[in-house]
Amino acid sequence: MPTCLPLVLRRCHACASERSRASGKFRVNANHKLIDAWLLVLCTACGETAKLTVLERMNVRCVRPELLDRLHDNDLGLTAELLQDPVVRRRNRIALDWDNAWRLDTGGSHPPDRGVIDVSVRFAARIPVRPVRLIAEGCGLSRAGVERLIAEGKLVSAARLSGKLSGDFTFMLKR
Repeated sequence: MPTCLPLVLRRCHACASERSRASGKFRVNANHKLIDAWLLVLCTACGETAKLTVLERMNVRCVRPELLDRLHDNDLGLTAELLQDPVVRRRNRIALDWDNAWRLDTGGSHPPDRGVIDVSVRFAARIPVRPVRLIAEGCGLSRAGVERLIAEGKLVSAARLSGKLSGDFTFMLKR
């Protein structure tokens, strides 16, 4: 589950830094019947403000009133939703850096030392994480130990455990 907003990977026009953080503030501008809205991000190095386009030249009547209220209220939940929206990321040519922005909640229980256990992993947000890292943290193992269990066939999953996943998956651990 996320612990904070991820960093935005986008080059700053003032200092050429690669990272910005979402301020949680929106700028909304209306010109007659057309509306524009931007999410403001701040460079982590120099603090320069940049705008990520949320709405561009939209007719005001086409925008849901709830969305307008959330934009005017600088809703942090809306900021998180928009950062994870693939359309917004593609339009603004940004990526997200989730390092140190999530935590693993195991419910306080650790797997037993022996036997077979079925584990179901549920994501509270679409955070791209390496399953090997998640399993290592959740089971109290090293990443090399998890890789070894996969190679030995003692850790199996229908999902691909190499690379990154951002969707729910299950795995079975035989100890």
